[in-house]
Amino acid sequence: MTDDGTTTAAATGTLGYEQARDELIEVVRRLEAGGTTLEESLALWERGEELAKVCRRWLEGARARLDAALARPEEPSEAGGGAD
Repeated sequence: MTDDGTTTAAATGTLGYEQARDELIEVVRRLEAGGTTLEESLALWERGEELAKVCRRWLEGARARLDAALARPEEPSEAGGGAD
């Protein structure tokens, strides 16, 4: 990370969901606190947009995996349920 809170877009692609979310929270906190120059604010906003996209991709991927799992037919239980 550089002094103004930005990193390269390439580094954004390697972030996990929690990392991106936590950094996005920090970016929003800094923007809401104010006290930054216009250039710093713009850089933070751009970084926030990148981080939001990362989070959105992770969430969409998770949704697709859940949908795929729910679409699979149920397999019979190995426990042999019900026959007492």
